[in-house]
Amino acid sequence: MSRVYLSPPDVGEAERRLLLEAFDSGWIAPIGPQLDAFERELATRVGVPRALAVSSGTAALHLALVLVGVGPGDDVLVPTFTFVATANAVRYMGARPVFVDCEETTWQLDPALVAAELETRARRGRLPAAVVAVDLYGQTPDYERLAAACEAHGVPLVEDAAEALGATYHDVPAGSFGAVGVLSFNGNKIITTSSGGALVSSSEALVDRARHLSTQARENEVHYEHVDLGFNYRMSNLLAALGLAQLRDLDARIDRRKRINERYRRALSDRPGIEFMPVASYGRPNFWLTCVRIDAGRFGASRDEVRLSLEAVDVEARPTWKPLHLQPLYADAPRLGGGVAEAIFADGLCLPSGSGLSEADQQRVLDVVVG
Repeated sequence: MSRVYLSPPDVGEAERRLLLEAFDSGWIAPIGPQLDAFERELATRVGVPRALAVSSGTAALHLALVLVGVGPGDDVLVPTFTFVATANAVRYMGARPVFVDCEETTWQLDPALVAAELETRARRGRLPAAVVAVDLYGQTPDYERLAAACEAHGVPLVEDAAEALGATYHDVPAGSFGAVGVLSFNGNKIITTSSGGALVSSSEALVDRARHLSTQARENEVHYEHVDLGFNYRMSNLLAALGLAQLRDLDARIDRRKRINERYRRALSDRPGIEFMPVASYGRPNFWLTCVRIDAGRFGASRDEVRLSLEAVDVEARPTWKPLHLQPLYADAPRLGGGVAEAIFADGLCLPSGSGLSEADQQRVLDVVVG
């Protein structure tokens, strides 16, 4: 039996055809018609006027922080329950991440903690330079409450939607909230360009500025003229061709992951000690990963025992994100709460959820978990 991966790339004939079309057209260099088309269709999907495709989601987040004015010595509020790249981009700016706990009811960034911290900092006259919200495991936090808190104090909101393309909040697409949104097309995401990401915004001026910075900030001169510090962050036309095929299949991919999630729930929801990640009432997730919590006492085995049993039959499963305030890299960073994220990490497990997961391979997972 072949190995079952957590969320592997799902590619087929459409991706091969568009890649070969781009190759045969001679548009091998960074720009080209496939890149233009990918950006147009991506912007339409997210519901914004412009999108900029770049080399990674982290590059997009770095650009987003530049655009909203984060600088050395600033503080930025960041969820503690997320992947390290979110905080690393803050460090790239010479700024300091301040970690904020999640809500137990959604696993998403806690708007009440954010609002209280902004109020406290406003009284002290030291507001953060930005708030970065993360759409965790394919669903969004409560953006109505987060946006209201940020707007009340004039603090920019950046949406890290790396895991949530295709999800919605009150029927509004993930990625379209705040000043700037960020997407990822890493190999494990719901669509992939092998590597890559995108910056999206309702502000055409911000995206135009990001486009300028992403190409080493070259000025419009016949020679190479540079006024601003720029970056080599542009996505290649070939990778955009792959992304274009993937994007056009996004709804089908969401549907397949939803069916996988539903099958896990049918098989496991009545098992004592198994609790699924809650689905927030205010939106629709993209079901990027199916995540559960395992109460060892009630279930009869710990999260790690289940994970190792899956690994023994060549099935990949991973713990949920380790809170960033527990990472050695950020041991000295300030934080607001953290107990909820710590509890989820202690017993949380991500199950194989790729859109190409066969029923037979999902059954392999269930056979181990159900025992």
